[in-house]
Amino acid sequence: MHRLKRIHRLLIGALFLALLVVLGVGQAALEKRAAAQAGNKAQAPRFEVDPLWPKPLPNHWLLGSTIGVWVDDQDHVWIIHRSSGTLADNEKGLELKPPPRECCMGAPPVLEFDQAGNLLRHWGGPGQGYEWPESNHGIFIDHLGNVWIGGNGASDSHLLKFTKDGKFLLQVGRKAARRGPPDAKGQPTWVRGSNDPDNFGRVAEIVVEPKRNEAFVADGYFNKRVAVLDAQSGKMKRYWGAYGNKPDDADTGPYNPNGPPEKQFRNPVHCAIPSNDGLLYVCDRQGDRIQVFTLDGKYVKEGFIAKQTLGSGSAWDVAFSRDPQQRYIYLADGSNFKVHVLLRDTLEVLTSFGDGGRQPGQFFGVHSLATDSKGNLYTTETYEGKRVQKFVFKGVGPVTNQNQGVLWPRTTTQ
Repeated sequence: MHRLKRIHRLLIGALFLALLVVLGVGQAALEKRAAAQAGNKAQAPRFEVDPLWPKPLPNHWLLGSTIGVWVDDQDHVWIIHRSSGTLADNEKGLELKPPPRECCMGAPPVLEFDQAGNLLRHWGGPGQGYEWPESNHGIFIDHLGNVWIGGNGASDSHLLKFTKDGKFLLQVGRKAARRGPPDAKGQPTWVRGSNDPDNFGRVAEIVVEPKRNEAFVADGYFNKRVAVLDAQSGKMKRYWGAYGNKPDDADTGPYNPNGPPEKQFRNPVHCAIPSNDGLLYVCDRQGDRIQVFTLDGKYVKEGFIAKQTLGSGSAWDVAFSRDPQQRYIYLADGSNFKVHVLLRDTLEVLTSFGDGGRQPGQFFGVHSLATDSKGNLYTTETYEGKRVQKFVFKGVGPVTNQNQGVLWPRTTTQ
C-alpha cells in the first residue's frame, strides 16, 4: 500500500511537471505571437500637448486669427496673426477711444518665441517702401534668416521678404495689380491671373528650398497654381497647376467628393512644401487632397484625406517628421478639427488626433503647423481659435487608435 501511494505521488508530480512545460511552451508561443502582432502594427509618432506653452504675452496683448507658423534653425517658433482686425471690440478695449476698460489690445502681427515660450521679437504692419497685405497669411524663415509673408486679402497680389528684425528686403508683385472694372455698385472687382508672370492671386504660403534657393509659392486663394521664384531676385522661374497642367482659371463648380478627380486645383492652393528628397507636397485644400511633384513640376502622385469633407476642405497644411527620411507627414485639417498623421511614401492616414474645442489639445480651425529639431509639433488656429499650441514629441509607437482624441499629458501614480 505504501509503495502504491509513492507511485501515485510520483505520477502526479510527473503530470504536474508536464503540465508546467506545456503551459510554459504555450505562454512562450502566445508571447511570441503577441510580439509578432505588435510588430505588424503600423508605427506612428506620439504627442502630448503642453498646456503651459507659450508664456502669457506682455502689454495686455492678444492674438487674433493665427494664420501661420514656422520654426527657424535656432528652434525659435515664429507665428503671424491678424491682430486687431480679427478681435471684437470687447476684446480690444485699450484700442477704443476712450478705453472703456483696462484690457486688451492686439499684439503685433509677427511674433518670435524661444523653446521655453518666451517672447523674443515682435514687429509687422504697414511701413515705408512696401505694401503690407490686406490680410496677411503664412510665414516662413529661410536658411539665410529671411522672413517671407503672403496675403490672401482681395487686393493681395504680392508677397514680402524681411529680415528677422523686420527690416524690409523685397516685395514681389504689386498690391491690387489685377483690379477689374467696378461692379454695378461701384465696388472693385478682381481678375484671376494663374498665368501672370509678375503678380499673384492671394498667396497662402511661401517656402524656400535651400539647395536651389528657390521660393515655392502656394498661389493660392484666387489663383490656382504653384509658382517658383528665384529667392534672391524674386523673378518667377516656372509655375504649374494640378497634375502639372497649365493652370486654368475657369470655375470648376461645387466640389463633388464622389466624382472623378478634378484636373485643376480648387481654391485655395494652401501649401507647397518641399521635402529633403526633392519632392513638393501641395495642399489642394477644398479638393481634400495632397498632390506630389518633383521640384520642376512633374506630377508624381496624389492622396485624398477625409474625402467627403465639404466647405473649407481637409488639406490645410503639411509638415514633416524630423527623422532624416521624413517618414511621416502631419496634415492640418481645420474643417474636422484634427491633425492627421500620414505615412509619407504612401500618403496613407495612420492615425489622427484632436477634437473641436478651445481647451489645450483641442482645435478650432487648426490652420498651419511646423516641427522643431526635437520633433515637437506646433499648430496655429484661425477663426475663433486665435492661438498657437505646442505638442511634445513622445517617440514612435504602435498605432492603437485611429482617432486619438485630445492628447492631454499623461499622469503617473506612485
